[in-house]
Parts: sequence; structure tokens; C-alpha cells
Amino acid sequence: MERFELPATAKTPRVLLDPARGVLELSGSSIHENADKFFRPIFDQLRTYLAAPQRNTVVRIELEYFNSSSAKYLLDLLRIVDDGHATGSTSASVEWGYRSDDLDMREVGEDYRGLLDMPVRLVQRRS
Repeated sequence: MERFELPATAKTPRVLLDPARGVLELSGSSIHENADKFFRPIFDQLRTYLAAPQRNTVVRIELEYFNSSSAKYLLDLLRIVDDGHATGSTSASVEWGYRSDDLDMREVGEDYRGLLDMPVRLVQRRS
């Protein structure tokens, strides 16, 4: 499987799926007008990766902001990885980055931690 990358725009995050390293990264802002159109190809790539994943898979999320429709698709994305973790095909974890002054983003990471079986580590960055 080839590396999959989408550059960031003003409304969409940078996405990197590097199958050789077992890493999925999302960074920037996610305020789509059509979240389904944006996330669907990522879901497809992720499912292809999970058919033959690395032993360990890390999802790194460093979003500055995301809207409610993005929140739903982000959870769906994490659940796809969580399913791979639950079946034992990969040992997956999430690194949820947030700025030290952004308590809302920290709370979202805590909420996702409660909804997933795989470990979710909250990573505080300086503001």
C-alpha cells in the first residue's frame, strides 16, 4: 500500500497515512461543508491499511478546531482503527494533542478515550 497524504487547507486538516510506519496523522482545522466527501476516501485508505497493518498503529491527532459534523466522522475514523485493535490485527493507540490553554479540546480527547477500547494518550502542547 502506498502512502496517502492530503494537504491542509483553510477548512480541512492535513492527513497522512504512512503504512510503512503504521502512522495516521491529522493536523490543522476540520470545518468541512461536506465532511462525508472529505472523510470517505480516508476511511477507504484506512480499511485497506488495516487489511495488512503494522504490528503497532499510532493515530496522532493535532487539531486546532473541528465542527460537529467533523466530530462524528473523526469518531467513525477512530472506531475503524479501534476495531482493528479489538480484533488483534494491530496494537493501536491514539495520541490526542491539545494546546495547554484549550480545555475544550482536552475534554474531547477525554470523551473519545471513554468511547474507545484502544489507549488514548492526551498530549499537552504549549500554547
